[in-house]
Order: sequence, then C-alpha cells, then structure tokens
Amino acid sequence: MKLREVKEVLDANVIVGEEKLDMDVYTAFGADLMSDVMAFAKAGSLLLTGLTNSQVVKTAASRNIAAIIIVRGKEPSTEAIEMAREFKIPILATKYILFETAGILYSKGIVGCLKKVESDFNK
Repeated sequence: MKLREVKEVLDANVIVGEEKLDMDVYTAFGADLMSDVMAFAKAGSLLLTGLTNSQVVKTAASRNIAAIIIVRGKEPSTEAIEMAREFKIPILATKYILFETAGILYSKGIVGCLKKVESDFNK
C-alpha cells in the first residue's frame, strides 16, 4: 500500500513528508510506550501513536520507521515537526483512535510487524 493510500483511508493530514507519499508500506506497529517501539517495532513499519513530542521522532529514526501516524486528532509539537523534517520521516495525523486506525489499515492489507511477542514477560 502506498503512504498516499494510507492518508486517504485514514482521512489524515500530512504534517511532514508530502514528498514521500509514493512510498510503499506493508506493516505497522501501534504503541504509546517508546520502550515498546524500541523492543518490537520493525524497520520500514508505520508507527501508530498518540504521542506528539520529539521523542517519538527520535525513536522512529533509531528504528528506521517509514512514517509516523499520530492518532486521536492530536498535532505534533513544533520540535517534533522540525526533527521529522531533519530525519525525513513523514508524519500524518488522523482523528481516528489507535484501535480504529489499526483496524482500518489491517482491513486494507497492512499487517502488524509481529503477531505476538516470543518471550514471557510474566516470569
């Protein structure tokens, strides 16, 4: 799926990265804990999150995330926008909640970058 199609199905605004809308994306990961993104997100995935600060962009850059989709109608901070431009990471914003965003993308063929964690965190 092209990032342009992601924008359309999520009725999203492009905050940064209009020039990358022809990028292909196949997987996504949703989280508001950046430690989870560091542990589980895969390079080339979309990051679905409600966080809007520069830490999201730093984390996305370190994991080679394809694009950030900010949910719940939130807008990224000015610092996050500037950093996304610097790192060339697109940011899109949608009014859908995280669960609905993931469901819409899944229904269009985007899959999770992993199905379940392999380790038992309860031990």
